Amino acid sequence: MASERYHRQLILEGFGASAQSKLTAAKVLVIGAGGLGCPALQYLAAAGVGLIGIADDDTVALSNLHRQILYTTNDIGRLKAKVAALRLHAMNPEIEFVVHVLRIETNNVLEILKDYDFVLDGSDNFESRYLINDACALLKKPLIFAAVADYEGQLAIFNATDEKGETTNYRDLFPIAPKPGEIANCADNGVIGVLPGIMGTMAASETIKLITGIGRPLINKLLHYNILSNEQYELAIIAGNDYQLPQNEADLMAFKYNHISLTEPMVIEIDATTLKDLQQKTSTLLIDVREIHEVPALDQAIYRQVPMSSFNDFLSTDVEAQNIVLICQHGIRSVAAAEALSEKYGNTKNIYSLKGGIVKWRNYFIN
Repeated sequence: MASERYHRQLILEGFGASAQSKLTAAKVLVIGAGGLGCPALQYLAAAGVGLIGIADDDTVALSNLHRQILYTTNDIGRLKAKVAALRLHAMNPEIEFVVHVLRIETNNVLEILKDYDFVLDGSDNFESRYLINDACALLKKPLIFAAVADYEGQLAIFNATDEKGETTNYRDLFPIAPKPGEIANCADNGVIGVLPGIMGTMAASETIKLITGIGRPLINKLLHYNILSNEQYELAIIAGNDYQLPQNEADLMAFKYNHISLTEPMVIEIDATTLKDLQQKTSTLLIDVREIHEVPALDQAIYRQVPMSSFNDFLSTDVEAQNIVLICQHGIRSVAAAEALSEKYGNTKNIYSLKGGIVKWRNYFIN
């Protein structure tokens, strides 16, 4: 019966019984049974992953149903993890499901993750993302990361070794956790339902590739996808040295992940049109706060590079320009830098951060 269920992938050249056996033996934890987690769970279960963990403490709401297609109107108010497990078992009763009705936190993350081979992060908040990343790095667990915002999605694989023997983690992409209000979530900005479906399905595909060894997984690469234009591109992720990972359980427990929360930002965020207008003014300084290894490289005749790792040194100097614009990859570090400058100069200068960063306005920076 199993061979008939998986027949279409068993007959694939380069897949076969060997790859299917690896799927059967694999243990995958999916964190978040929401917009990203639902399609990922469906395809991992259909592919025959032997044991799938589902971690989520939320209940089904009416506003979930346009994108979380494992659930129906009759499921409103029921626990997502339990409903998902029932539906997936009906889809494939030959595999095992473990339900974790809880929120991943510092006091349980290591105990839960240790029993799995791979972790797929479909969470929707930065507190969870940094915690899951740090725990995976500590336990040396490959981490498949997916996220969506507005009409765009991101996908990457961390804590896995590439062909050069190198590994990276989420903090190499985002060294500094966003401060309150720096990044809006789907509840605030909205999301078109099909986008997390696409990114969640791609996350399942990357997980299957990792498990079976087929293809070229996105190890140490960030894939960026725009649903409006159907454009996608990859960025290489390079290991940095401007952060510190927990070295043991005590370090992890001591870190205040719950300080990453949502309140209003303290700086003015601008778009590329406003940036262009400011560039025309004579007293404007454009500062790129990314680290020197990050790409794409900007013209240093136009953008002054002041990495966040040395930004405190820059703060000790005086800036003559009246308008200061901070720029980074995703508009997270630039907000932190703008806040630091605002504390120094108060209302005597106009200080801005480019909202969404270079990734959002890629066409403006790369012609």
